[in-house]
Amino acid sequence: MGKDTDVRVISVDIATEEYAYRTPMKFGGRVVEGVILRNVIIEVETRRGLRGRGFGSMPVGNVWGWPSNVCTAEETLTAMTRMGEHLVSRVAEYQGWGHPLEITVDWADFYDDAAEETVQEMRSPEPMPKLARLVVASPFEAAIHDAYGKSIGRNSYDLLSKEFVNADLSHFLAPEFAGEYLDAYTLRRPKERMPLYHLVGALDPLTEHDIPQRLNDGLPETLPEWIIADGLTHLKIKLNGDDLNWDVQRVVAVDRISEETQRRRGCDTWFYSADFNERCRSVEYVLEFMAKLRELSPQGFERLQYIEQPTHRDLRAHMENKMHQAAAIKPVVIDESLVDYESLLLSRELGYSGVALKACKGQTEALLMGAAAQKFQLFLCVQDLTCPGYSFLHSASLAARIPTVAAIEGNARQYCPAANRGWDAAYPTMFRIQDGTVGTGILTGSGLGFEPISAGTR
Repeated sequence: MGKDTDVRVISVDIATEEYAYRTPMKFGGRVVEGVILRNVIIEVETRRGLRGRGFGSMPVGNVWGWPSNVCTAEETLTAMTRMGEHLVSRVAEYQGWGHPLEITVDWADFYDDAAEETVQEMRSPEPMPKLARLVVASPFEAAIHDAYGKSIGRNSYDLLSKEFVNADLSHFLAPEFAGEYLDAYTLRRPKERMPLYHLVGALDPLTEHDIPQRLNDGLPETLPEWIIADGLTHLKIKLNGDDLNWDVQRVVAVDRISEETQRRRGCDTWFYSADFNERCRSVEYVLEFMAKLRELSPQGFERLQYIEQPTHRDLRAHMENKMHQAAAIKPVVIDESLVDYESLLLSRELGYSGVALKACKGQTEALLMGAAAQKFQLFLCVQDLTCPGYSFLHSASLAARIPTVAAIEGNARQYCPAANRGWDAAYPTMFRIQDGTVGTGILTGSGLGFEPISAGTR
């Protein structure tokens, strides 16, 4: 027996936008210089005949979601873009009723079919990884969660209780969640403000001496300039994972420069995270990194909040990579490895102590993994995929509604500010950073909490 608030899909439409990066970004040994955004509009109807139109947007992050030694970046980008086109017909043909949590679980059954159809069409030499499939599907999931709230005229995060969802969390996760619903793991109001994690990429200049030629585009270009301009207190440092001396010296240099800059502006508390993008050969590399950092920069080591995805994303193929020793020193979180509940359980078995949630893996996936992480008392953070505009607001709304998440990553303002134009005027507290925080308290509207802006204002 369904509920009056259950919805079904009426129509689906997609569009794309393309933007060049202001400066290249290097992570995981690869360099990214631009982004394609996949935008999705879904209209739904409730059993009572109420209708709502929802919007979803996400970068087609092929370099992150599908790193390949067989396919070129152009081939993986084309495949992920084409899979999105295949999903349009499948989502449009889906006639099931339910809450978006239930609908998107059903949709997951044909994500694999759409991916398989795509790689066969393109004669791809390798299958599309599950992470890439989640990225492709994520704007569709955002759009139906948004449309659901719009149809009822309420915020989607207020529609996660037994009153609206037809099954408890044991249906989506495991028996130990029986009788529980996502309202117990989310907030009814977003946090008013959250610290912003600023990315220090491997190619980013730290000082004036690192700049061969200035861009002179009105934005900061060195780390001190960014800290002062935006009042930054949280820095995420991209590391190589295969050059220990460089990695340690990079953090030492960031800490030295931050110390000088923060003291000058009267700030005495700030934090770092270290992201290896799965490039470390083993946990021994991580342990040696932390030991050397603590030796050369004790204060820098103390400011390190957590370490992200140090070794290979395929946990089951690399069961030797156990993180117990490292996690006893600092939280160690999975990012690329987290693709479902089973991978979360496996990460705990291997000693990981936290997870990184991402809206680009799907709104449903993020909510469920956020609930599981809280139940198991894991360290939680929310990161983006250099998400601009609507996709950044989506990521921030997720972080602002999960109780134990303390900060939000957002680096499109650094690398892709062109895609934020118009959004910064509509949501200034989210895009115009002054005190190192974003004003997430405004994300209280119907649906996911905010409205898309018209193309003419961008």
